[in-house]
Amino acid sequence: MSKYYVSQNIKRCIGCRACEVHCKDKNSVTQNAFYCKMMEVGPRPMSDIPATDYVYMACFHCEKPGCVSACPTGAMQRRKKDGIVFVDPGLCVGCKSCMSACAWGVPQWNPETGKVGKCDLCKDRIDQGLKPACVTKCTTGCLSFDTPDNASADKRQSYAENLLKA
Repeated sequence: MSKYYVSQNIKRCIGCRACEVHCKDKNSVTQNAFYCKMMEVGPRPMSDIPATDYVYMACFHCEKPGCVSACPTGAMQRRKKDGIVFVDPGLCVGCKSCMSACAWGVPQWNPETGKVGKCDLCKDRIDQGLKPACVTKCTTGCLSFDTPDNASADKRQSYAENLLKA
């Protein structure tokens, strides 16, 4: 498990997509690719007004990432110190093996560079003691960044229940 994670309070999210915009800006992500994405769920009936929820999706930084084991050049890596999965663009040859291996569709193709990119939790920011761009620029504060050790059992339970309700 990664030492860090991004969680979302679904009830506070308004679907403004500021997280996507600031992620794209910070990482120079191409127009049709997303390192993080708000998935729209709904609309569903709620009283007289239909409601839509938005679920934050990004890399899960898996314990045993298929993308890392599928990469023939070692470009897709997992940091030992914190479990963050990232791409070393200097080693990526653009074979897209990692894209096929990821069940979540996280690695994204960049046609401009001919290489793959993905969410790395803004590891350069983390190394400076900062939070990822998606979290710091969230307009409603629905995204939070923490370690599993700091998340109470109640918070984890509430997060799981909110995901199931969405």
